[in-house]
Amino acid sequence: MQPEIAQRPALAGAMALLASAQLPTEDLSDAHCEHFFFTGTCGSPTALIGLELFGDVALLRSLVVAQQARGAGAGSALVRHAETYAREHGGHTLYLLTTTAEAFFERRGYARTDRQSAPPAIRATREFAGICPASSAFMLRNL
Repeated sequence: MQPEIAQRPALAGAMALLASAQLPTEDLSDAHCEHFFFTGTCGSPTALIGLELFGDVALLRSLVVAQQARGAGAGSALVRHAETYAREHGGHTLYLLTTTAEAFFERRGYARTDRQSAPPAIRATREFAGICPASSAFMLRNL
């Protein structure tokens, strides 16, 4: 059964879930939540994914599934939802950085690419420019 996906979680709930998985929160604001999707409740999401949209490219960020919710398909459903949303908003290519989920994204059609190939809009994000370590896998998927 597909989990119910909603848009725009409460910032505090999103930050709490991200922090529980030791994912970055320092650059998040309420404005980011406009393009974030979640399962669970607005104030206490059980799974979360975000997008930063830049014309025909987008940064997929902050995929997290609470420990107790893993294995039910929420992560895959959120990725598919974010891809569809990005495509509907003019996105042709999704990029992401990960230190822990490279294999998960490879199974979903993402491929590792050289950081030097990042478009200027992606390079300018705080996540790319400084929050994620240089050792992070930089991946893309054409939509």
